[in-house]
Amino acid sequence: LLLDEPTNHLDLETTRWLEEYLAASGRTVLLVSHDRAFLSATVDHVLHLEGKTATPYTGGYAAFVTQRAERRLAQQRAYDQQQRTIAHEKDYIARNIAGQNTRQAKGRRKRLERLPRLSPVIGAEGTMAVRFEVPERGGDQVVSAKNVTVGIGARTLVERFSGTLERTGVLGIIGRNGAGKSTLLRALLGEHPTQSGELRLGTSITAGYYRQDLSQVPLDRTLYDVIAGLRPRWERGRIQGHLGRFGFSGQEVQRRADSFSGGERARVALAILMLSGANLLVLDEPTNHLDVESIEALEDAIEAYDGTVILVSHDRALLRALTTRMWILHERRMTEFPGGFAEWEEVSTERAHAAAVSAAEEQALRRVHERQRVAPSPKNDPRKELRRAQLGLAEAEARVTDLESQVARVVAALEDPALYTKPDGAATARELGAELETLKRELDAALERWASATEQVEMLDGLA
Repeated sequence: LLLDEPTNHLDLETTRWLEEYLAASGRTVLLVSHDRAFLSATVDHVLHLEGKTATPYTGGYAAFVTQRAERRLAQQRAYDQQQRTIAHEKDYIARNIAGQNTRQAKGRRKRLERLPRLSPVIGAEGTMAVRFEVPERGGDQVVSAKNVTVGIGARTLVERFSGTLERTGVLGIIGRNGAGKSTLLRALLGEHPTQSGELRLGTSITAGYYRQDLSQVPLDRTLYDVIAGLRPRWERGRIQGHLGRFGFSGQEVQRRADSFSGGERARVALAILMLSGANLLVLDEPTNHLDVESIEALEDAIEAYDGTVILVSHDRALLRALTTRMWILHERRMTEFPGGFAEWEEVSTERAHAAAVSAAEEQALRRVHERQRVAPSPKNDPRKELRRAQLGLAEAEARVTDLESQVARVVAALEDPALYTKPDGAATARELGAELETLKRELDAALERWASATEQVEMLDGLA
């Protein structure tokens, strides 16, 4: 199974389903991804492409991070040692080439010329050097929402939401794809009307907006012209230096943005955002097109930022590392959570476990009541009760067979590679995944009824 950035446009729920599916599929999977949490949950080998080399690592993603850091450190030490050796040899040659030890100096020079040179470690730990600065502090209340309803046409996306966001920290907003997160951001920034209520930014709050579709990057201009337009007083060297912070150098700065990949345009968008001077950063899925090193550089920049951040993302590693509070959008309702994403995950897991235990206990109680209901009365004919129970068993077996057939049908549809090449493949996969979960629950209940019916038949068969 070949998967190329499968989580790029998936919401959290569908990503978790995909993790569970891959874990249970038993297939060999070749996965290209920058999603650190997804990689941690799925892979047991890593092939890392860097520069012109491909380096294999054994173990999961966490093991790869550790091994790569150790490898880089060893490479850097070896490179530094060789540089010291070369400097020492050059010094000896320079001091002795014209003196009494000229023969030895010439011999050392020949050996030095033949010495294979080690390469320095590629780059720093990231491909970008991002820093967001806050020229003006702004008010303490950054966002205020009072009975806000937001929608598109007749469709309501967010209904009667009230809440506030105080200065500093990182607010994470999560919800299913299409729930209305991006529309809410645009409404906050005045780009989309609210249907009712009041939604506004606080006093002296200026926002820098990273759009999910990267439409803030002018495609018909060169990178140099884009930055020159934002900073007309900057000299050429300063403009090139700014673009160099984001991995663009030489003639690349004269290329038009429409010739770049999604990842390159994402770095241009961050280069633009860095010049905004905003005290509120509004980031809509900023990691979708970035590689792991760039994501980590962005993570460090957000952590060091002295302003406030609103982050819409499905990147769990980023959410866990940065968020200090959460807004969860589900079925038009926005729920505020006072902690970060990691705390919300823990609470959600505990609630899900409690709900599962409660459901299991309720199912067991229903089974006891069912047995009590069908138990033979002394006045009843055991043979008639047996025939009735046998009919019930046959119905239970038929229901199990039917549900197993439906489960097999949905699984086959999900395993069809053609599904994931369609424009609506992700949405269809999510719907099929939800249908599969429902069918599995129904099948579990049907198997319980079948087991209960089997026990009843065996009991009555002994009495008849």
